[in-house]
Amino acid sequence: MTKRTDKELLGKGLKFMAGSLVCMFTGPVVIHSAFKNQEHPLYIPVLITGLAIAAFAIILAFKGMRKIMNSIF
Repeated sequence: MTKRTDKELLGKGLKFMAGSLVCMFTGPVVIHSAFKNQEHPLYIPVLITGLAIAAFAIILAFKGMRKIMNSIF
């Protein structure tokens, strides 16, 4: 008796991974923009936003991988 892949759960996992991919590119761009404009008054809020986006990318990647693994096994 074989267990099949849960396609609905796999789709959710892939959506999480797609969101993570977007955040993986957006976070470093925002961080780089903050470091280029250190004399600007909004330097700290932009840097914090970039770091939050980068952390969110890592969280989404772990959640996505967990859902994908749960759907396969």
